[in-house]
Amino acid sequence: MSKKIDEKQIYNLISANIKRLRTLYNFSQLDLAANTGLTHNFINDIENSKKGISARSLAKLSNAFNVEPYQLLLPESMHNNDMISYVKDFNDSLQKIVSDLTEQYLAKDKKVK
Repeated sequence: MSKKIDEKQIYNLISANIKRLRTLYNFSQLDLAANTGLTHNFINDIENSKKGISARSLAKLSNAFNVEPYQLLLPESMHNNDMISYVKDFNDSLQKIVSDLTEQYLAKDKKVK
C-alpha cells in the first residue's frame, strides 16, 4: 500500500457508508438507533465522523443493513455489483483453498500415524 490511511479517513468511510445505506433503506437516524440498540446521539456522532465504532457496533450496523461488515469500509467507488461479486467470489475461492489444504493436511497426518 503506497498511501497511508489515518483514523479520520476510516471514520469518514464509515460515515459515508452509513449515510448511503440509511438513505437506501429509508431509515432515519432514530430508525437506525432502534434497529441496532445504539443511541441516536451515537449514530449522529458516527455519521459526523466524531466517533469511531467498535467491532460490536460494526456488527450491529451490518446486521441492520443486512451487509457484510467490510462493506462499511469500502470507498464509494467500490459500491457496485461488480466489486461486491468480485469480493464474494474471492472469498469463496479462498474458503475452498483453505478447505482443500485442510483436507490434504489431515489426510497426510493420517498416513503418518
